[in-house]
Amino acid sequence: MSVHFEERSGVVPCKTPWGSWSQTMEEVFIEVDVPHGTSAKEIKCRLGSRDIELHVKGEEIFKGKLFDTTMSDEATWTLEDKCLIRIILMKTNREAGNCWSSLLEGEYCANAWVQDQMQRKLTLERFQRENPGFDFSGAEISGNFAGGGPDFSSLQK
Repeated sequence: MSVHFEERSGVVPCKTPWGSWSQTMEEVFIEVDVPHGTSAKEIKCRLGSRDIELHVKGEEIFKGKLFDTTMSDEATWTLEDKCLIRIILMKTNREAGNCWSSLLEGEYCANAWVQDQMQRKLTLERFQRENPGFDFSGAEISGNFAGGGPDFSSLQK
């Protein structure tokens, strides 16, 4: 479900010195630019449920405690065209209100505008899941969307 929503609505990337990261309700995507010609043998990537570490050609790109927990046995990384590393982490908490404000605790933080856009996007993704017959990919949202938006669960259908 997320993939199709993201294809139609785009992503909200958080730029970093090494590339960018973005998120959906279920996943965190990390893109790391590496020197052209990099081989997989030159990459050391450790993906834990609470921490992450990436070294390329012996140089540390990042290392630290993730903003929140992930499912380490479902995490993957790939090297594309010998110049881009893509890492996919599966969030443990897959609610719209679980919008990461940084990739690592205290590092690679989203600025206020990017954080706002990420939270809006996750809220619209939640609405899409709750209302599969509608298309929220181009929708705008205003009002109370922080924490995953308003809770309509108590309304009678």
